[in-house]
Amino acid sequence: MATQTQLLAQPKPNRLKYPDRRSVYWLDELPPERTGSTTKIELTPRWSALCRSKKFYTQDTVSPIWEVSEWALRAVPSQRLCRLARSRAPAAGWQPDHPLPLPLSRGTLTAVATSRICQLAQPKKKQILEGSSPKSKPVPTNHLPSRASAHIELLATPKHDHPKFKGERSVCWPVSKAARSHAASQRLLHLSSPKDRKALFEGYDPYVVSRAARSASPSPRIQELCLPLPRKCSSK
Repeated sequence: MATQTQLLAQPKPNRLKYPDRRSVYWLDELPPERTGSTTKIELTPRWSALCRSKKFYTQDTVSPIWEVSEWALRAVPSQRLCRLARSRAPAAGWQPDHPLPLPLSRGTLTAVATSRICQLAQPKKKQILEGSSPKSKPVPTNHLPSRASAHIELLATPKHDHPKFKGERSVCWPVSKAARSHAASQRLLHLSSPKDRKALFEGYDPYVVSRAARSASPSPRIQELCLPLPRKCSSK
C-alpha cells in the first residue's frame, strides 16, 4: 500500500486534453469514451403526432337536397312559429309604385307654359369671381340685382379723411425761442445724470461693525445658546 508521501508525489492527470467535457469542474475520474456517432433523441407522443402528414378528405360534397326525417314531417308548429312565419304587413299609408307608362291627358298635351314657368325652367347662373380660375370671366353687372349693385358700389368707394385731420407732421420743425433759452434746474440735471454703478465688492469692508450691532443687547435665549453644553464641559 502506497504511503501518503508517494500519493502526493504522483503527478496530477492532465484534464486539458478533454476540451469538450460537460462539467466546468475537475472530475475525479476520466469521462468514458463515446462509442456512438450521435446522441439519440426520443420523440414524445405530441411530437410524433405533429410529424404525421395531414389527412386530406377526398369525399364528394354533400348535396344541398337532403332527406327530411320522419319526425320532422310529423312535427306540428306552435302558435309562435306560425306568427313568425307570416310576412310583415306594409306600413300604414304605403301605396304601391306608380306605373311608369301613363297615358297623358289631352289637357296636358295642349297646355302652354307661362312666362314664369319658362323662367323657373332655366338653369341658374352661378356667379364666378375674377381670379378664381384661369378661364374665369367677369360677370356682367346687369344680371345682379339693383340693391346688391348699390351696396357693392358703396363698399367700393374709399373712405374720406376726417375734417379735423391735419396730415402727417414734417420731420423737421422749428424750435421755439423759449425752448432754446430755457435753463435746466438742478433737479433735471440730477435726473439726467447716469447712475453710478459700482462693482460687487467695491468699497466693502467685512470687518466694520455697525453702530446698532455694537449697542445691541442679547436676549436670554441667545445667551443660553451661547453657553457650551454641560456634557462637554470638563470639571476640574
